[in-house]
Amino acid sequence: MDLGEFNQLSSDDARASLRPCLDVDRWIDGVVAARPFSSVEAALEAARTSAAPLTDDEINQAMSHHPRIGEKAKGSSAEAAHSSREQAGLGALDGSVQDRLAAGNAAYEERFDRVFLIRAAGRDPEEILAELERRMTNTDTAELAEVGEQLIQIATLRLEGILA
Repeated sequence: MDLGEFNQLSSDDARASLRPCLDVDRWIDGVVAARPFSSVEAALEAARTSAAPLTDDEINQAMSHHPRIGEKAKGSSAEAAHSSREQAGLGALDGSVQDRLAAGNAAYEERFDRVFLIRAAGRDPEEILAELERRMTNTDTAELAEVGEQLIQIATLRLEGILA
């Protein structure tokens, strides 16, 4: 779909097209209410600002749709398809990188009680591993804020893909 088609969708259809980007009602409502957009960049700006910052509950709800980094998304949902495309840039991970990601994911989950979430698009495995290690030193509050920012970055990229 293009921007013109998105602008013309009914509110319910627009909401349905946005939900796989970020399953947060407040964000979806904000983007839908901001239509019609004059440009894709205006739509992306609305995506970046409509829910910032996300609440703890919104983050927890949205996180339920994200697989571990380095793992293939399960199922055939729109969220799984988005995730597979986003992580495709990582390529085939060699054994040592896969092992380091698995160990890092396990340590992160032990520390923060959630999967490690990062915008994978445009990042290589070494950059993701470095970010994982850096974020392990975050306080719980700082990490929750980073997770919220990553969710918004992912949502914006997904919306851009929908409107392309």
